[in-house]
Amino acid sequence: MKESASTTKPLSIVIAKGDGIGPEIMDATLKILEAANVQIDATHIEIGEKAFLAGNTSGITEDAWDAIHQKKVILKAPITTPQGKGYKSLNVTIRKSLGLFANVRPAVSYHPYVKTNHEVMDIVMIRENEEDLYAGIEHQQTDEVTQCLKLISRPGTEKIVRYAFEYARKFNRKKVTCLVKDNIMKITDGLFHSIFKEISKEYPDIEAESQIIDIASARIANRPQDYDVLVTSNLYGDIVSDITAEISGSVGLAGSSNIGQEYAMFEAIHGSAPDIAGKGIANPSGLLHGAIQMLQYFGEAEKAAYIQNAWLRTIEDGMHTGDIYNDSISKKKLNTSEFADAVIERLGQNPEHFAKIEFNSDDTRIVIKDTEHAPRKKELVGVDVFIDDKNRDAEALGNSLVDASKEVLKLKMITNRGVKVYPGGMKSTFCTDHWRLRFISKSAEKVNGQYEYKNITAQEVIDIQSQLVKSGFDVIKTENLYTFDGKIGFSLGQGE
Repeated sequence: MKESASTTKPLSIVIAKGDGIGPEIMDATLKILEAANVQIDATHIEIGEKAFLAGNTSGITEDAWDAIHQKKVILKAPITTPQGKGYKSLNVTIRKSLGLFANVRPAVSYHPYVKTNHEVMDIVMIRENEEDLYAGIEHQQTDEVTQCLKLISRPGTEKIVRYAFEYARKFNRKKVTCLVKDNIMKITDGLFHSIFKEISKEYPDIEAESQIIDIASARIANRPQDYDVLVTSNLYGDIVSDITAEISGSVGLAGSSNIGQEYAMFEAIHGSAPDIAGKGIANPSGLLHGAIQMLQYFGEAEKAAYIQNAWLRTIEDGMHTGDIYNDSISKKKLNTSEFADAVIERLGQNPEHFAKIEFNSDDTRIVIKDTEHAPRKKELVGVDVFIDDKNRDAEALGNSLVDASKEVLKLKMITNRGVKVYPGGMKSTFCTDHWRLRFISKSAEKVNGQYEYKNITAQEVIDIQSQLVKSGFDVIKTENLYTFDGKIGFSLGQGE
């Protein structure tokens, strides 16, 4: 082992050993960091299953929060959320509470030492970490229909897209690919896509492209060598990053960082694997790679490369844990502690098959500032009223609604699960008990076959709800319809 200089100063961090295999892989990771002369000023916290079962419904104590707020950086092993008790994900709670907007997940092929169908693969997923469907805003609205709100914000999208391009520039990447589904979700994914196109113009040195998420996922699984940096929203990023980790050869090798303006958290992407906990056979590589990303975050790029090169040499030498062991190429099957020792023995050595990791002397942290925008003119032009009604006859329902509402607003259409069923719906359309009624101004007139939107008042929105309730309809929700600088801020019904 070739000695390396200590880190420039002790790294002030919070350590959470987690659940399941967490304590084992954390001990192995810290053992490697210590051998590499990484000085750590650590506060250990208890989070996860034990905290949940001790009565902390969020899975984290106030003392743990205090430690995190003091040190601002977390190295976290996997945790377990008890099933069947309604507990919310602690990972999501931490990410959102601390504003960790960027989830960075590299996925690399280590062919031929780790079995994979893809010899060449080096992808980094930059995943938005705070919003989208993971806002977790869900409702049971009728006996038959549930909903989940998809929230995409301009500030959130600007931060993650800009982070992706800044990451690509810092780490000498050549291309950023945006993954969206704006052919269907034209407002939410449409916003994400349009902001990507705006910001990409500021980075002419980096190739920018956009792809629809479904075909892109298939292409990534089939030809990962065609991709470099990916940027996308929360749910797509969660799914695709697991795809990239799996096709690289092993989910157990991948680390992850969660980056915010003030705080950061580093972890493995895999779970707590309780089925092998305590057996000493878990692969610590995922958490070690998270720790390597932590070193980069602290500006210790040389130390990060020093450890990563030793890890690569260990893999080349066939020193493998059971999850990646292969009789045809592995030399020795190691347990968790033995694998850590093998990496330590190779500190100061460089890989021979893989390219040596060169550290980036630019140790500045990626900082993304919020962008200010002048507010647009917002005008109320209608309202969608949702009702619960077991009547499956859309035409009869529509006629009764026209009678009930005509003194207040004009019924423009009714949809069921997004499809227009009144007026002029098709009898073949299956309807549930969940109906959307679109009301617009009584004075709205058709121009070229379409109603022009005119302003309505908030009082008219209240009045239409009141009138419908008086007429016996079960109003379950309303959504105001706005224009912004004259452009509609709502989707049309399918067939509208």
